[in-house]
Parts: sequence; structure tokens; C-alpha cells
Amino acid sequence: MFWKLASISSSSPVEAILDKENFTLEELLDEDEIIQECKALNSRLINFLRDRAQVEQLLHYIIEEPPEDAENKRIFKFPFIACEIFTCEIDVILKTLVDEEELMNLLFSFLEPDRSHSMLLAGYFSKVVICLMIRKTIPLMNYVQAHQHVFRQLVDLIGITSIMEVLVRLVGADDHVYPNFIDVIQWLAEGNLLEMIVDKLSPSSPPEVHANVAETLCTITRVASSTLAIKLSSPRFCAARLYFFLIYACKLIIKFFLLCSFVAKILGYALEDSQSKSSLVNSLSVCISLLDPKKSAVSSPLFPSFRSQNMYEPPIPVNPDTIGAMLPKLGELLVLLDVSSDNKVLPTTYGELRPPLGKQRLKIVEFIAVLLKTGNEVAEKELANSGTIRRVIDLFFEYPYNNSLHHHVESIVSSCLESKSDAIIDHILRDCDLVGRFLQVDKHCLLSAESNQPTVLAAGKRGTRVGNIGHITQIFNKLVHLAHNQSHILACLQENSEWNEWQAAVLQQRNVVENVHRWACG
Repeated sequence: MFWKLASISSSSPVEAILDKENFTLEELLDEDEIIQECKALNSRLINFLRDRAQVEQLLHYIIEEPPEDAENKRIFKFPFIACEIFTCEIDVILKTLVDEEELMNLLFSFLEPDRSHSMLLAGYFSKVVICLMIRKTIPLMNYVQAHQHVFRQLVDLIGITSIMEVLVRLVGADDHVYPNFIDVIQWLAEGNLLEMIVDKLSPSSPPEVHANVAETLCTITRVASSTLAIKLSSPRFCAARLYFFLIYACKLIIKFFLLCSFVAKILGYALEDSQSKSSLVNSLSVCISLLDPKKSAVSSPLFPSFRSQNMYEPPIPVNPDTIGAMLPKLGELLVLLDVSSDNKVLPTTYGELRPPLGKQRLKIVEFIAVLLKTGNEVAEKELANSGTIRRVIDLFFEYPYNNSLHHHVESIVSSCLESKSDAIIDHILRDCDLVGRFLQVDKHCLLSAESNQPTVLAAGKRGTRVGNIGHITQIFNKLVHLAHNQSHILACLQENSEWNEWQAAVLQQRNVVENVHRWACG
């Protein structure tokens, strides 16, 4: 047969190495086909690699920086191949690793503070630990429980994204359910893990640490909602009962945010140093996730399956105590929305921003939008009385080209209009004069060079159309819709003498023009 011909059927280079009387692990790692042979479950190769001495050497390649005079294959190829061998998920190789505590100690010695933590090796370490998490879950979690310093070391290195992913997996925030998951989550909740993570939001930490801490805490807040979805879809009573206790265990972590005043602590770090924009932005991201876990999931780069499955579900009720812990800090956040003392200048295509809105102010507006969306009457009253809603409306006009800001302000206005409290509706329509200000902008929709607003038109340049007209139109359409069913809103609209004429002459015509379903093709 043709496959017996020597010119066509040749032995694997790996087999040729294994046939030698004396060969080394390095010879195998240097062979390009080793991963293919591992995946093909080459018994001779696997029996060699499962040996304790070989597993130990593979770990050394993953966790230790190569010597300065090392060859390129020692620096790049050997660590990569060693990592790939572990992630081939060959049971006997992984068993050798988890059954030997000394080997596990060697693996996690990568986290020791006196070691070098390059991004390359951190990525390999992360892949191996996550592989163990999936294939050898119970032995791995038993090891971690017996060596509690591992979590502290992980938190200390949370600024490295690969290490953050390991931490997220270990705390069960990826919804990976295993037999003793409930016990582990309860053990974590009773410890000081969250305190250690939250403390990293301190302004003294670097921006990359703030970002990864926020991602970790946001992911933890999403645990309860995702397991709830599993419970609801479970057809069996036993499974449903199991997931009932699972949800309870997961919620222990979220309740710790309240019981230990974590919300106040997070906001305290956000406002501790006004110069630390990273701390403010990421701390508010955590608060937003506590108020609306699914909102943070939409922008999360981790766990895309969660986003696709949960982003269209109804909102989760928010614990009033969570909101109550946030309200005392609203006054300090309102101060940060004042742009008068900011002397920064940002050149733009149409002129200048003096100052630019900035990511931190935009995040504050987003936080206010999510807070109002909860429908909490105490929060609504506090936001109105403090002047926060009025200030946000002012920003809408001061920055007419910031579409992200306009989106959040539209959400704030919608939440106020849909409020059960007539006082909030009166505040937004009467006190803030929403309709009157919108009509003025719609009539004078070109940016003026004489304006004293932060958005400044360049001298001698023709004014361009402001960029918030579309959002104004959407808000007006919502007002018209709500006025059909709410006499109080209708009465507020009728107080403006220009409203009826503008609605008939401008709004209706604009809706006809912008109705894409009426556009002719071709």
C-alpha cells in the first residue's frame, strides 16, 4: 500500500528523539511537532513528560526568568512550549502536578514579591492555573484554601491583567460551578479578601491597578444575577435546590459590600484625592456595577457569554442600603462637576474646549444616570435638592458636541419623567426649565463665537450646528408620548406658550423626515 512507502510514511521527529538512548527534555521542547504529538496522546512522549522531574523542569521554564546570556529559544520557545504542554490538558501530567505539594508550591512561587513578574511569564502562569481550575478544580481549591497567602499575593499583583484573571476565576466570579463551590465562596466571604481588593482603589495605587480592581469587583457583583439565570432555567427540583444555596453563597460576597461599609469606603477612595482621576473613575465604575450589574457587563472584556445572555433581562432590584451609603457623597461629586476653576484647554476642529469635560466628570454623570434609573425616591429627592440634576442639564448645553454626555443626560431626563413623584417631574420641567431651554437651543442651533460656555468657536470660523439636537428631539418625543397618559406632564408642557406651535410646525415634520422606514431606496 502507498502509506508503507518510505518516501511517504516517515516517523515523527519526536519518535526519533525518543528512540535515542540518552535524550533531554530540551531536545523535545526544541522539536516543533511536540505539541501535535501531545494532542495525539503519544504514549511514549506522555509517559516521559508525566515524570516528576520533567514536570518540575517545565514549571521552571514558566515561572523563572531566563539568564541574561540565554539563547532566544530559552527565552521565548521553551516557556511557550512548556505552557502549551500543560494546557493540552493531559490528565496524567496535571495529576503529577496537583498531587505533589512541592510542585504546587513551585508553581505559585511565581507570586512571591521578590520575583520578577514579566507580562510574558505572568500570561503563562495564568494559563496553567486556569487550566488546573477547569480540569483539577478540587485539588487546586484545596491547595489554595490551605495556603491563604496565595490570595494576598494575587491581590498584590492585580495590576497585571493575567494575574487578575486568575483571581477572578479563583473567587468563582466566572460562574464556574464545582462540587465544593458553596463552601469556598462562603470561606472567601468570611475572610478579608474583599478588604484587600478594595484597598487597592486607594489613590496611591497606579492606574492599571485601579482598572483591574474595578474589573474584579464589577465581575464579583455580577455573580448572583448569572447564577440566578441558571436556577430559573433548571428543570429539576434537586438542581434548583442546589442553585438556591449557590445563589445564597454568592450573595454573601455582595452583602459584604454593605456589612463592612465597603460602599462608603469605595466612594471615600474616589474622593480622597481629586487629582487621582483613575481612582475616581474606577471607583465609580464599581458603584455603577452595584446599582446595575448588567450595565457593567456590556462593557466588560471578560466573559462575553454573560453579556450576550443577560443584557436584555429586566433590572435587578437594588438594596436600598446600597443607595443609602452612596447619597452622603453626592455633594462632593457635585463640586467636581464645576468646570469654572479648571484652566485646561483642548484644541478641537471647531475651536477649543475650556476646559474639556474629562473622563472623570463623564463618569460622575453616568453614575447619576444609573442611580436615578433605580427609581429610589430618596435618591431622586437628594439629587433634586442638591442641585445635581440642574447641574447635569447645564453640562448638556455647555458641551454640545459630547455625545456620550448627551446619552447619559437623556437617560437622566427619562428617569425623571418616568418617576412616580410629581415633585421630580416638576423639578425637571419647571425648576430646570427643560422645555424652554430645549426650544431656545433648537431655534439657535449654531455654535456662537460670543458664547461664554466652555465650548468656544474659533475666531473667524463659521458656526457649526450643535450636536445635541438629535437627543433633544428624542426627549421631546418621549415627552409627547408620556403626556398622552400623564396629565401632570401635559399641564407642564402647556405652560410654555411656544410648545404647541413648535410641536406642530417643527417636531412632527422632523419626525416625518427622520423616519427611515419611509425613505425610498435607490
